[in-house]
Amino acid sequence: MNGMKTVMLLSALTALFMALGYTLGGSGGAMIALLVALGMNLFTFWNADRIVLSMHHAREVDATSAPEFYGLVAELAQRAKLPMPRVYLIDEPHPNAFATGRDPQHAAVAATTGLLSMLSRDEVAGVMAHELGHVRNRDTLIMTMVATIAGAISMLANFGLFFRGGNQENGNSNLIATLLAVIVAPFAAMIVQMAISRTREYGADAAGAEISGNPRALASALAKIAGRAEMIPNPVAERNPAAAQLYIVPVHVSELFSTHPATEKRIAALEDMAQDMGATPSQRASALSPAAAAPKVRKSSALNPLRRD
Repeated sequence: MNGMKTVMLLSALTALFMALGYTLGGSGGAMIALLVALGMNLFTFWNADRIVLSMHHAREVDATSAPEFYGLVAELAQRAKLPMPRVYLIDEPHPNAFATGRDPQHAAVAATTGLLSMLSRDEVAGVMAHELGHVRNRDTLIMTMVATIAGAISMLANFGLFFRGGNQENGNSNLIATLLAVIVAPFAAMIVQMAISRTREYGADAAGAEISGNPRALASALAKIAGRAEMIPNPVAERNPAAAQLYIVPVHVSELFSTHPATEKRIAALEDMAQDMGATPSQRASALSPAAAAPKVRKSSALNPLRRD
């Protein structure tokens, strides 16, 4: 059902883009708009991961530079039956994480040092399982396509404000239709983008709970991240608001205009999953490894991403 909904919404977004191109330049404008979109999508298909990771100044880590974090991701990837993704750390106090890459064979996951220092091991496992859920569901490619088309619509609308066109095939510029298209199209694209992203977030939450085996740990992590994300600046999101759709929890956005469902609703859905799985918090203290079932350690030492052996 989610897959069909995503296809329908992507089709609507593409149709909106083509309609805007047609309104501004007739058949020729629609064709030019389509070619531009194809070029942008092709570029982002091959380079989206590098762009996103560079934007965040992420650094790649391995089993030597960040053994606990890298080992946790490796364990989760094995449980999810996914190829081992590249693993990155972002030296920022803001707590968040994201996944990128065009497919599971070229995926990368990243987390901030602020997130790792704030959460327990089980909570970090829930967060990274959520990101691997995005990889398994191929959301990283879908959301890249959505962001590209939505960005192209905004670009085309801005172009229309300065170079007012029209359907020359009909013999007039149709100023009112052009202005309506320029104003309405970006807003409509934003609505479609939010609908697609919210659908994928629920799917990634469910996949993350399945992969980690601990829905309540993910729910706890979401609550903590949401509580702190609003208080700690995120320079990347402030410079580029479109980056907010990448994160497990969005920042500085009202629920009405958020690309994510309300955190409270996501937590409630995860609680329902935990009840359906018939697990109490104590019974599911760790579904990953015997080491995680040990007595709970202080949050500050749950994972040491900066340790270099």
